[in-house]
Amino acid sequence: MRVTQLQLAAALDVSPALISSWESSKSSAVPPTHRLEAYARFFATRRSVAGEQYRLLRIDELTAEENADREELLDELLALVAPEPAGRQTPGLPFDGTMFRYPADEDITIVCSELPQERRSKLSYAAPDSPDYIEAYKYADLDALLELHGHVRAANPLSRVNIRVAPLMADEYATHLILLGGVDWNPVTRELMSRVDMPVRQSRRAEDETLGAFEVGPEDDATVLTPSARTLGEQAVLTEDVAQIYRSVSPFNIKRTVTLCNGTHQPGTLGMVRALTDSRFRDRNERFIRERFAGSDTFTLISRVSVINGVAITPDWSLPGDRLFEWSPGDDG
Repeated sequence: MRVTQLQLAAALDVSPALISSWESSKSSAVPPTHRLEAYARFFATRRSVAGEQYRLLRIDELTAEENADREELLDELLALVAPEPAGRQTPGLPFDGTMFRYPADEDITIVCSELPQERRSKLSYAAPDSPDYIEAYKYADLDALLELHGHVRAANPLSRVNIRVAPLMADEYATHLILLGGVDWNPVTRELMSRVDMPVRQSRRAEDETLGAFEVGPEDDATVLTPSARTLGEQAVLTEDVAQIYRSVSPFNIKRTVTLCNGTHQPGTLGMVRALTDSRFRDRNERFIRERFAGSDTFTLISRVSVINGVAITPDWSLPGDRLFEWSPGDDG
């Protein structure tokens, strides 16, 4: 029987564009393990296409013969994605002691948002023709970068840690990636969020920079999470940011990981980094991640980040009030 991408997308409850990216020979996107399992389950039985609306049966609905076919198909798909037996495991997960520790001698690339040129033009030291030119002024999330870089270097003394802005060199996409900043100024973040399969979307800020937000859940029934501010005179002062951390196997190299720390504003990005680097909070936050997402190779968490007098306060994920949204593929049932 002929099964179209549209029909398969409906059965797997994903977008046709995502199916197309997985099946296109011109795309490097790779389905995550739980989606490969869904492929195998769908094609293991003709009952998936028996009705007018194609559907994905539950595992407990399969016969013994169908389940054996499912397991055989899944092994074939996993072998295509990663020929080595380790292909069933996520590199670097579960993490040991810190989420930013990687296997020795594997390169790590921190990809920063780039401050737009019109904003840098107001800083004399940011002009390349200035005798006091400071290249680091091009980074939009400089506080988060300084906090993160030292921590990653200390945790990975044998690895090369590079700092980059987009566009990356082709080989750099094959390293462990840590992305700082959201879809406004970080093109690699935009590319990642268009390729991965998660129920989180970030809207770009308007020109007045007040309308950034995250949408979580199904697109037709999404919850919108926005920062909070108070008015001080004629100035809107940020009092609480909304930020995301996302971790999975990299869609650009299945032997490496990608980690995203992403706020609607700079304090949110800094807060998500400090949640995993601040010595007073990182142990309990990492313990929460290990326990909440045990056995999963992919997860995301949306957190509130309090801001007091312009200072980002490290969130504590052991407190339910600091967590706004959590998801891993196992939550889909």
